[in-house]
Amino acid sequence: MKAFIQPARGFLHKHETRIYSGVGLVALFLLLVAANYLLARQPLRLDLTEGSVQTLSEGTRRILRGLDAPVTLRLYVSRGGEGMPVQLRSFAQRVEDLVAEFKSVAGGKLIVEKFDPRPDGEYEDQAQLDGIEPQQLFSGEQFYLGLSVGQLDRKQAIPALSPQRERLLEYDIARAIARAGTAERPTIGLMSALPVLGERFNPMTRQSSEPWVLATELKRDFNVKAVPLLAQSIDADIKVLLVIHPRDLPESTEFALDQFVLRGGKLIAFVDPLAFFDQQQGPMGMGGGGTSSSLPRLFKAWGVDMNPGKVLADVVFASGAGQRYTPTVLTLNRTAFNRDDVATSQIETLLYAFGGAFAVKPAEGLKVTELLRSSPNSMLVDNTVATTSGDAATKGFVPGNKSWPLALRLTGKFKTAFPDGRPKGDDKKGAPAKEEPARTESAGENSVALVADTDMLNDGAAVDVQEIFGRRIVVPSNGNLSFAQSLVEQFASGDALVSLRSRADAFRPLTVVREMQARAQEQYMGRLKSLEDELQKTTAKLQELQKAGGGAAKGALIMTPEQQAEIDKFKLRVVETRKELKELRRNLRQDAEALVFWTKVLNIALMPLLVVLAGLAVFLLRRRKSPA
Repeated sequence: MKAFIQPARGFLHKHETRIYSGVGLVALFLLLVAANYLLARQPLRLDLTEGSVQTLSEGTRRILRGLDAPVTLRLYVSRGGEGMPVQLRSFAQRVEDLVAEFKSVAGGKLIVEKFDPRPDGEYEDQAQLDGIEPQQLFSGEQFYLGLSVGQLDRKQAIPALSPQRERLLEYDIARAIARAGTAERPTIGLMSALPVLGERFNPMTRQSSEPWVLATELKRDFNVKAVPLLAQSIDADIKVLLVIHPRDLPESTEFALDQFVLRGGKLIAFVDPLAFFDQQQGPMGMGGGGTSSSLPRLFKAWGVDMNPGKVLADVVFASGAGQRYTPTVLTLNRTAFNRDDVATSQIETLLYAFGGAFAVKPAEGLKVTELLRSSPNSMLVDNTVATTSGDAATKGFVPGNKSWPLALRLTGKFKTAFPDGRPKGDDKKGAPAKEEPARTESAGENSVALVADTDMLNDGAAVDVQEIFGRRIVVPSNGNLSFAQSLVEQFASGDALVSLRSRADAFRPLTVVREMQARAQEQYMGRLKSLEDELQKTTAKLQELQKAGGGAAKGALIMTPEQQAEIDKFKLRVVETRKELKELRRNLRQDAEALVFWTKVLNIALMPLLVVLAGLAVFLLRRRKSPA
């Protein structure tokens, strides 16, 4: 027995370190499994992601907690070897994780059902009945990735979920749940000085006109109710009011809008310093120019100002080239949009034609959120020169070095713009027979959206209409109508969706590069202006030399040596300035490329490098502690 025990002790003593390490690893593994099991059963969650992409917005939580009856959410995800493209599998998993998060908040009020529809399978017909559309691979095979939400006989479907709309994934699902829980379609009002809803007879054109595409699209989702431009009150069943180009409104109508907001109605107003498509007839039957519109009394009460005689010019977003270069017709891209707001997060381009800009110092109790903004290389120009293009459009251009809000949302408790009640002396025709006492402030928080351009909603700026085989085909030219529809949809769905933020995604714009480009653009414009000033000085100098030499009387075609020297000096300066501008552009390009390169290197190599350094540090530390 002793002969057996003695070698065993020797073996244990010899391999004591390895045995303890192995036992420790096994114990650590079991501890992690136990901890993971226990923590998974707890409702506590910790979101450490940038932008808190795994945390539901408070607006979504209010919708889920406010459900009166159970809502069923059916998620259709094709699985299996070739059922789902590889690049979409991780996105499908994120969809399932988000749905699980919805379920954790709603509890028993949200019933989640998952299905795997396969070709000719038992769930394929059910998916199509629920409004889920099959998506096709290049191989011709189909897969499903969509969901439907239903309550009683009401149903809302998201036919196809796409990674391109991932920023709005939470909003889309929350909106579907909110709509499924509403028995009736929302009623929105539409007030406009323009024929948005069409007209039977136009005195100027002497013909009828079709409704704008915007009105047609809104009628698909809402009950659209026309509101007279001179309305004295807003009907109680209207929860959202879309006002487009409120030209020459009397105080009584602004009072009606004021009371509408104070009672909790949502207002979306598109105003304009120069409505190009509203060509009013001038004197003696001659054609006139565009008109302007504003809400001066309401704007003043809210701390908002828009100069009705000034149009925004922006050389960064200007449209056209050459003699068609027009800095007042802006093609806005994603750098001009608030990417964190659901109304603008998915828009790529907007056409903003002859629009204005806001100056905002919000009144007490109000908070402003910018939806659209100009670049710092912009300025306000007079309406009289707004339609100028080519070289004349940039003459005298001086950037203001600040971004102007082009569209914004005001949120908070509003106070009346009419503290003395209904304006005296106004025609009360159309006012309610039993008018309620005038409100002085809103009972709770409300929201108002303001946009400083109306031309963007006109068919001429927003869509291309084609006649193909006798059918009228409408193709969006940009995101103009999508932007307007998103605002209406957001407001019509209730306060919860208005406050809903856009989720972050993998896109991270290189803002430093953009700032470098903006600074270089500013320097470039400054050099051009300097060159133009020098040209004017040289021209004046030549005129002085001509006067001193006797002018044209001694031969206008013969230049004196002083004149020739001045011209040669100017030509040399022009060449030097052009070289400086080329050097400026070259340096900007090199700096931007270098910044992009090192950013990619850090993103790709930083973490592996840290792991290697940590491993070396542990190795050196253990080696120092181990006996020699």
